[in-house]
Amino acid sequence: MAPEIISIVVLVVIFVIATLLPVNLGALGFVAAAGVGVLLVGMSLDDALAGFPVDLFLILVGLTYLFSVAHHNGTVDLLVRWSMRLVRGHLVAAPWIFFVLSAVFSAIGALFAVAIVAPLAMPFARRYGLDLLLMGMMVVHGSLAGAFSPISVYGVFVAGVVEPTGLPFSALVLFLAPLVINVVIAAVLFVVLGGRRLTGVRVAHAVPAGATGEADTDTDTDTDTDTDADIETEDGIEDDTPPRVGREQVLTLIGIAALAVGTVAFGLDVGVLSLGIAVLIGILCPAGHREAAAGIAWSTILLVCGVITYVAVLQEAGTVDWVGAGIVALGVPLLAALLLCYLGGVLSAFASSAGILGVAIPLALPFLQTGAVGAIGMVAALAVASTVVDVSPFSTNGALVLASTPAEADRDAFYRRMLVYSGIVVVAGPLLAWGLLVAPGWS
Repeated sequence: MAPEIISIVVLVVIFVIATLLPVNLGALGFVAAAGVGVLLVGMSLDDALAGFPVDLFLILVGLTYLFSVAHHNGTVDLLVRWSMRLVRGHLVAAPWIFFVLSAVFSAIGALFAVAIVAPLAMPFARRYGLDLLLMGMMVVHGSLAGAFSPISVYGVFVAGVVEPTGLPFSALVLFLAPLVINVVIAAVLFVVLGGRRLTGVRVAHAVPAGATGEADTDTDTDTDTDTDADIETEDGIEDDTPPRVGREQVLTLIGIAALAVGTVAFGLDVGVLSLGIAVLIGILCPAGHREAAAGIAWSTILLVCGVITYVAVLQEAGTVDWVGAGIVALGVPLLAALLLCYLGGVLSAFASSAGILGVAIPLALPFLQTGAVGAIGMVAALAVASTVVDVSPFSTNGALVLASTPAEADRDAFYRRMLVYSGIVVVAGPLLAWGLLVAPGWS
């Protein structure tokens, strides 16, 4: 059996094992990377593990550490209350507020917009009983809606790859296609996951009475009172006092603002900067910091990094190129275009979209130069197919949402729901992109 086929079989096997048994998929991924890399591909152990995503590891550690600090010192609670004031207590607007916020950050060049927005959005959803999957996916789809603006990392990268080839290219189509598709997906999600039930529901800014974190607006909202009115807290005491802002909260808020400005305006590394901010807060306000360090999402980090390490071995083994060459050799242009979209989508569900775009688009260039399909539509379709699957818990954005899920929530159940949704997107996303942008024959 060819090494490429064996490597794919191993990938399927480790997923089956992780599904049926309580074994972390990331641990299986590391073992598979070492085994396949050394025994099948002939790599050294160091080379087999060289695909370990150091940048993503630092991002996940740094962000979960920083926002665990913010959770323990009350800053997240403060931000959640302020966010509720921003929408004047109208819960129906909350998911869209975070969608737009994520889209704007992404469009102006923040590659990890989800890293900034998700740690605020997920505790908000938990506090006010919104569906965690709805909120998390609204944040991800928001970032993808703005991901291909002409000044974004993705937009600049794709233009830099396609324009020198002389193929027809439209920066406007590249920007608008992902924007429209992700807005439509977000709207469907909003309806399916109960967003319409939030219409007319208003809550006060304090802790809702009987709040359980479940998506049940009847128990933790008040449709008859104004947002500035008192509500009964879990202790049965009326609470209309503004939340306390102490020294720890001020320093943490400054740190979060510095994280946003540093990453968006100056391109600083998200992981290193968030770690530095968390450490500085610990030095200046050491009380309770030891407990905050325990909030780092180690199981999620192991899961994501292990899978990505194995995918890197697949790429080194030539499995990706082998599959791509087989697709192009089919000789049926529309079918080849569809399969290329699926190749980009499936791979991106388990790795960095930026890295997969760097593989998928160059792989498609010889095919596009034949003129068999419209280059503008095909490039936009590949962009959509390779990024819309970022809802997967194994991709960068999905992993950030999973890591941002409040510790008191059932992360295992949320992880399973993310898997189901990402499976639907992996199946339907590339087909949708192909059907809208390639099949009609746009030039």
